[in-house]
Amino acid sequence: MNYSILLIFLLVSISSGYSQSIQSDTTIYDVVFRENNAGSYKKWQTTDRSFGYYYTYTDRGRGPKYKEEISLNSENFIINQRIKGFNYLNVPIDESFSSKESTGLSKNMMGTTQGNFNGDQLYFRYDGSPATYEVLAQLILKSETGQVDLYPQGTTELIKKIPFTLSNGTSVELLVIKGLELDPTYIWMMGDKMVCMISGNLHIIRQDLSGMRLEMKAIQDNIEDESLKEVAQNLTHKLDQAVIQNVNVFTRAGTLLSNQDVIVEAGKIKAILKTGGEAIEQGVTIIDGTGKTLLPGMFDMHTHNDKFRGIMHLAGGVTSVRDLANNKQLKSLAAQFERNEIIGPNIVIYSGIIDGPGPFANQRNVIENLEEGLAEIQGYKDLGYQQIKLYSSIKPEWVLPLADKAHQLGMRVSGHIPAYMTATQAINQGYNEIQHINMLFLNFLSDTIDTRTPLRFTMPAQYGADLDLQSQEYHDFIKLLTSKNILVDPTVAIFENMFVSQLGELSPTYQAIANRFPIIEQRSFYSGGIPKAGAQVSRYKESFEKMLAVVADLFRQGVAIVPGTDGLPGFLYHRELELYVKAGIPAFEVLKMATIKSAEITGLADKVGAIEVGKQADLILIDGNPLAEISDIRKIEWTMKGGNLYYSKELYSSLGVKCFN
Repeated sequence: MNYSILLIFLLVSISSGYSQSIQSDTTIYDVVFRENNAGSYKKWQTTDRSFGYYYTYTDRGRGPKYKEEISLNSENFIINQRIKGFNYLNVPIDESFSSKESTGLSKNMMGTTQGNFNGDQLYFRYDGSPATYEVLAQLILKSETGQVDLYPQGTTELIKKIPFTLSNGTSVELLVIKGLELDPTYIWMMGDKMVCMISGNLHIIRQDLSGMRLEMKAIQDNIEDESLKEVAQNLTHKLDQAVIQNVNVFTRAGTLLSNQDVIVEAGKIKAILKTGGEAIEQGVTIIDGTGKTLLPGMFDMHTHNDKFRGIMHLAGGVTSVRDLANNKQLKSLAAQFERNEIIGPNIVIYSGIIDGPGPFANQRNVIENLEEGLAEIQGYKDLGYQQIKLYSSIKPEWVLPLADKAHQLGMRVSGHIPAYMTATQAINQGYNEIQHINMLFLNFLSDTIDTRTPLRFTMPAQYGADLDLQSQEYHDFIKLLTSKNILVDPTVAIFENMFVSQLGELSPTYQAIANRFPIIEQRSFYSGGIPKAGAQVSRYKESFEKMLAVVADLFRQGVAIVPGTDGLPGFLYHRELELYVKAGIPAFEVLKMATIKSAEITGLADKVGAIEVGKQADLILIDGNPLAEISDIRKIEWTMKGGNLYYSKELYSSLGVKCFN
């Protein structure tokens, strides 16, 4: 039986098991993803202290499907739990927790683990339904300290409990809990029952309150905003005048100018002098840079920003970003970042996304016909967007007229390669840049591949290793890229995680930083990327190594490459730079890509991207020398932006993340 048939068989089995187990007292929740009804969450009681659950939603052909069973002790702690199904990437999941006397036994992607368990800690599953969140909320409401210990380690804490009466008269409470993830966990309760969870684009709402979802979201949004504003007030250090003394300065040539004093005034670089060459005025803030490296603030050239992730960008030394698909309220968020109302980077490029209809549509902005697409481009232009990103469900025959419209308005065109097209075809029809290295590899496979589906990952994983960099087909493609000045945005770090990591093992992408994160974030680093087994393990790794070889070759051939993440801000960016060096690009060239060249590409070289007199003091101080050891890029002590100083240790601490020191 092949994997696809097995997948269908298991899914049918799970669904069948669910339909046989469901009880008449079932509570049903709607699952809304990106404002579309995407699935459901159902729970029912099976015995006095045992419950059953079913949870599923879809996102462009991906999405979880779980059947779950939980038994509780008299104190409401989980003593038995079983989860079967498939995670977001359709990886089969069979997880369990059981307890007997003073022992807990867990079986999950990490293997089988046994430890001391006295029934007063909460086992928080790796994969599964929202059920454990409801159990946590019930426990934390009963706790005298507002804390609940996790098994085998960790602690969660209730930060706020806020009562509300909704406009329909319903009384609810919003719990704000920290200790699980980077962002606080928000759980809406009615008594001891969970009625709603809202986390970014994913909303889970009890059906009888579905009409109140947007009202509850607006309330939660305001609370989130106030919390972030408080962080900004507490962790922003205003600088009028400062001297970064005796520091090694990264130059436009990609070298280090040693033992310099960099004088900053009113958010700009006033002077760069040899240390000791001029007396320092009294009252000026002095920052010791001895033995450290001063770099321009870096550019993440592939982001999708929200109000929570701005802190991580700055903590990681990223002061400017391109946003490559978001909602149409993005400029409001950018203004909050600019005013330092919420901590975040400068959003310097806005790219509006357009996708076509169908089951795999991106859901952010779907058009039904070409005329709607042309109108959307005009709409984005009117909002001040500089770029259009086309997605996988765009019909191939729409690409040329959409690109022509964008170009007429002075906008660039980029994106995924639409299904049933090749990169060559997309470039010849108007693309100015391509997102993701897998889209280049698909160019050499076929124009019959449905890239709306996970095939856009699995086909390059299986066949990418066969790409011949000496072939005429490859050379012709490189010539096309250079002749048309096509920009490539590889995001190789996400493909390392997809292709190389294995289920239950710490991904090499996150190996250097995993233990710095809260428990749920740590666990995501063991999820294994796309499913792989047997010969696929070595095959997929070979394909990733070929991706690195292509990135290095693109650089040698003069194709413009920009570092971007499309994922975990800061940390994934550092890994992206490390991988470029691993591929064979000199570290100083990689750092120039991250700063000087990105500033040039975004049209901001006259303001930022280099440490030069008159430019904005968007700066980062590194406790090391990333030119000699690129991994030192992780050792950022502080970031300066807009006349403000932000200490990485303080920023990370606000998220429950440990700093590098």
